[in-house]
Amino acid sequence: MSVKWTSVILLIQLSFYFSSGSCGKVLVWAAEYSHWMNMKTILEELVQRGHEVTVLAPSAYILFDPNNSSALKIEVFPTSLTKTEYENIVMQQIKRWSELPKDTFWLYFSQIQEIMWKFGDIIRNFCKDVVSNKKLMKKLQESRFDVVFADAIFPCSELLAELFNTPLVYSLRFTPGYSFEKQCGGLLFPPSYVPVVMSELSDQMTFMERVKNMIYMLYFDFCFQIFAMKKWDQFYSEVLGKNTHTLSETMGKEMEEFVQSSGEHGVVVFSLGSMVTKMKAERANVIASALAQIPQKVLWRFDGNKPDTLGLNTRLYKWIPQNDLLDIKRML
Repeated sequence: MSVKWTSVILLIQLSFYFSSGSCGKVLVWAAEYSHWMNMKTILEELVQRGHEVTVLAPSAYILFDPNNSSALKIEVFPTSLTKTEYENIVMQQIKRWSELPKDTFWLYFSQIQEIMWKFGDIIRNFCKDVVSNKKLMKKLQESRFDVVFADAIFPCSELLAELFNTPLVYSLRFTPGYSFEKQCGGLLFPPSYVPVVMSELSDQMTFMERVKNMIYMLYFDFCFQIFAMKKWDQFYSEVLGKNTHTLSETMGKEMEEFVQSSGEHGVVVFSLGSMVTKMKAERANVIASALAQIPQKVLWRFDGNKPDTLGLNTRLYKWIPQNDLLDIKRML
């Protein structure tokens, strides 16, 4: 998917948090390099539409200058790592990445995982620096942002959204093994025909390729749970004061909160199945108008332009984790 269309989809999603005809305040947990380039395209469009965008960035980040002339407001916070130290680490890891032997899958991906864990440790320290900065946190809390926007591969945004009780929107292309997407977002991943990202397998696999794909999936799941998330889970529990509060739970909370807010009326999951991929605007408006009149919260699996008659009780999603929604309602 092109950057242009990714931006359009994210802008539609962000529009849920801003009432029609008004401008909102967006807090951004900054990413770096290509991840930032993708986010910046979206943020500049938001500014053009009159929204106030504040980018929260560690002082060690290379791409951010608090004195820049951009329309984006850059809020730089001090970190325990200097810009020079951070840049040296980044250059070392980039050099290491470029020299990885791609002919051996296991060696290649095991070293990619090690590089990601290294960056994970750095981002976690940045996250500690910002949440322990009481003066800055008080300032951000008083700013009353309407939404937090971030790239999911740079954790911490979900923690800030939780602390500020603010909705969260992600921009994400993929994570190795679709780990975040599966563990945090409930993405379905049948290894018999969905190839692990970067494995160079196709969706037309032989039996042995499917076995290989299954092993790849188990490998990433193991690495994600045992190594990548353990430190994040401990850190989030310390900050939030809940021993069971994990990164996965915090990341996956946005749709859950909407469902739980339904109260005694319950929730309607509306989907026309995979056979209906397109719908005329007139028909979509008729359906949206009808859904707006019921007391339930509505999750509508819909791929198209936002209907003009969409009610405040209805949210559009290109994909819905129906089994997870059933589990949520059983717990209410």
